[in-house]
Amino acid sequence: MKVIIAAAGTGGHINPGIAIANKIKQEEPDSEIIFVGTTRGLENDLVPKAGYELRTIEAYGLKKKINIENIKNMIKTVKGLGQAKKIIRDFKPDLVIGMGGYICGAVITAAHKANIPTMLHESNAYPGRAVKMLSKKVDKIMVAFEETKENLAKCKNVVVTGTPTKVTDLKLTKNEKDEKIRELGFNPNNPIILVFGGSQGAKRINDAVEYLVKDKYRIFQVLWATGQLQYDIIKENLSKDGYDINNLKGVKVLPYIYNIEEAWNIADVVVCRSGAITVTEAAMVGKPCIFIPLPSVGKNRQYDNALVLEKLGAAKIILNEDVNGPILSHAIENICFDKETLQKMGEKAKKIAFKNVEEKIYEEIKEVLNK
Repeated sequence: MKVIIAAAGTGGHINPGIAIANKIKQEEPDSEIIFVGTTRGLENDLVPKAGYELRTIEAYGLKKKINIENIKNMIKTVKGLGQAKKIIRDFKPDLVIGMGGYICGAVITAAHKANIPTMLHESNAYPGRAVKMLSKKVDKIMVAFEETKENLAKCKNVVVTGTPTKVTDLKLTKNEKDEKIRELGFNPNNPIILVFGGSQGAKRINDAVEYLVKDKYRIFQVLWATGQLQYDIIKENLSKDGYDINNLKGVKVLPYIYNIEEAWNIADVVVCRSGAITVTEAAMVGKPCIFIPLPSVGKNRQYDNALVLEKLGAAKIILNEDVNGPILSHAIENICFDKETLQKMGEKAKKIAFKNVEEKIYEEIKEVLNK
């Protein structure tokens, strides 16, 4: 099988694409797979590290506002269609899969014109512009949530598969969980709040959490990933107020959490943004979340993602412009000290979790190719 996967920009597009590629190689080791992206996004780091070739084209998200920069990007994107046609002509794929986002426009269109089978995967609850525009050109659209399918109601080729993620429910015994908690220097008897805002961090969340860690009356523990770029700033802020970032009672502050799967599994409540992958992980592990959606992503995509779990009673949403220390502290306290609430919220989150996601996606791929 020869496959092109179009994925660019963020890990939310790229990592599921890599997971799909890995599944294809697992089932059919002789398969040839390349990725198509841009020279600007995380694909330049993540794809080669995963062992796949990356080829790049000119592609930009087009905005409704007409200005010189947007016109230039439109011209470059048209050029990108020609580049995509050349890649397809040279590689001769059996299938092209787009992972959503602006990169899909040129690659899927070029494949469609060459009569090559095409598929799309949409990780967000509300489908992006590219997926909507290309929906009638592709053979199948794979989506993360039932809500996504409802938002593509006019399309007959939509199937709910879920989104591949590295995070799973480890099903730790109490002793195993307690041991991992002690390794972090925490007390297993007190609630643990996991906080993260992505690899670069989230300033609004970090500002609110600074208030929490300074609160002498706080009786929950905080595992806090600040983001690489903000760690030193927060360290200095705390130092000015007489706090040592490495010696905070009941608080562990890190620039980045590399074993995020373990962190999800030992936490009682998670405070985070609500990107598509994060919401999928919350469902997989079954954790109550306080989502603070990033408002600038697409048409409020993160809010739509968070709403999927809030409607189930598995999460609470605090708007980015509303979050501060006291509000966040109050929201955490309302959840984390009630074991019955924690359990029920976790169970509700798991209702949207999909098992064997990679297997389902592989089955859909084979079905498209066997038509």
